[in-house]
Amino acid sequence: MHLIHRGIVNKHYKENLLVSFKQSFKKGYGIETDIHATKDKKFVCFHDFTLKRTFKKNLSIKNLSYSKIKKISTKLKKPIPLLKDLLKFSKNRFSLFIEIKPSFSKFLLKKLLKETSKFKKCVFISFKHKNIYNLLKIKSNTKVGLSFAPPISVRTIIKKSNNKDINCLILDKSYLKNENIHNLKIEKYYYTIKSKSEFNKFKKSNNLIFENL
Repeated sequence: MHLIHRGIVNKHYKENLLVSFKQSFKKGYGIETDIHATKDKKFVCFHDFTLKRTFKKNLSIKNLSYSKIKKISTKLKKPIPLLKDLLKFSKNRFSLFIEIKPSFSKFLLKKLLKETSKFKKCVFISFKHKNIYNLLKIKSNTKVGLSFAPPISVRTIIKKSNNKDINCLILDKSYLKNENIHNLKIEKYYYTIKSKSEFNKFKKSNNLIFENL
């Protein structure tokens, strides 16, 4: 199964916007997206911890209400969506790999599970593995994945993959050619594939998280 990274279907679609997610679904793909929690405890689809890169404002997501975020982002024609809006648009038909960017409190994790409880195609992933382990403590059958990037060693990845409660691994594409990783029985997804040549080379035997093709 292949997923579109942040809904970036091609150069005309910006990351983590509803219009981009819609186009990804229209093409028949699920998506990977990132989430943060706002000051008023709402989940938004946004990659960065601050608005600096996208909106030139050095303001932290966690310190802003959603109404403020919506005002800033809509004015600049890149409206940051709520996770609940993405869930509605997915119509329970498309896979949603939801990456938890910051460390969430148990309160936020419980709220996240409640908000997504009717959507069976959600998989929660994170580089902050404590998020994943705490989700499993709250609800043991939650679909989850652990994310890895260099310089994390292959030995560490193999060790963490032995946890039977983990459904998949999200791996930087630099691990694609590692035979020990390839031989792991757990489901694996490789990110971020950004060229057609890479996509065509690896798509038949691997799950890919790709963009802009």
